[in-house]
Amino acid sequence: MLLAEVINVADKAIEAAEEKSSDFIIHHVMDNYNLFGVFPMPRIHLFGIDVSITNHVAFLFFAAIIVFVFFTSLAKSYKKSLVPSGFNNLLEILVVFIRDDVVKPTIGEGYQRFLPYLLTVFFFILTANLLGLFPYGTTATGDIAVTSALATISFIAIQGAGMKKHGFFGYFKGLMPHGIPGWITPVMFIVEILGIFTKPFALAIRLFANMTAGHVVILSLIGLIFILKSLYVSPVSVGFALFIYLLEILVAFIQAYIFTILTSLFIGMAVHQEH
Repeated sequence: MLLAEVINVADKAIEAAEEKSSDFIIHHVMDNYNLFGVFPMPRIHLFGIDVSITNHVAFLFFAAIIVFVFFTSLAKSYKKSLVPSGFNNLLEILVVFIRDDVVKPTIGEGYQRFLPYLLTVFFFILTANLLGLFPYGTTATGDIAVTSALATISFIAIQGAGMKKHGFFGYFKGLMPHGIPGWITPVMFIVEILGIFTKPFALAIRLFANMTAGHVVILSLIGLIFILKSLYVSPVSVGFALFIYLLEILVAFIQAYIFTILTSLFIGMAVHQEH
């Protein structure tokens, strides 16, 4: 009986520790009304609707301001010299990479019209991803609402590009594969329409899931120290957490690249349906 009571108490202690650990992880991943997780922000209601600026929204503004400042500096540097230096040189390398290795091959002729939007998407997502790796920072792209909004904008750009090139009815007519039997046309039309909406859905879920997963893994590894209540596991937990953190830097670039190249590819497919 004594052994059973000891086991029961131990199980309850473990459950309590796991519950605290899960609350800790959720608190740091979910959005909140505290800037940097510390400073409370005012709640704003307009016509009965909560329009308060949350932590994730604040970091979206930070990302937009950073991108604007950096590229304003890059534009001014061209007035002084056609060869930028320092950090501006790094920005130019990334711009040329997106132009020559992402947008131009996937869209082809007429890619110049979509280049400003795709460059904005890449650098905005990259900046938002990297901001979450700083102390007291938060990853706005780890919010499904944010990634859904980005995917919706890409959805509008994709459909708008296709309709502008082929016309409203011509665009939807071009979605159908050539040479298919007439009886299967209605089925294929439904499949193609569903495909139009699944593309931005995949963009939103992929970015959200990958940016959230890294933070959850890092917090889970650190949480092992408190769950097990032992300093002996701290070297392993901290070591693996540091490895995942460094991997997150790479993931920040990869996810910005994937979102951009897929958006560019979908635009190219909408514009050049004959291919």
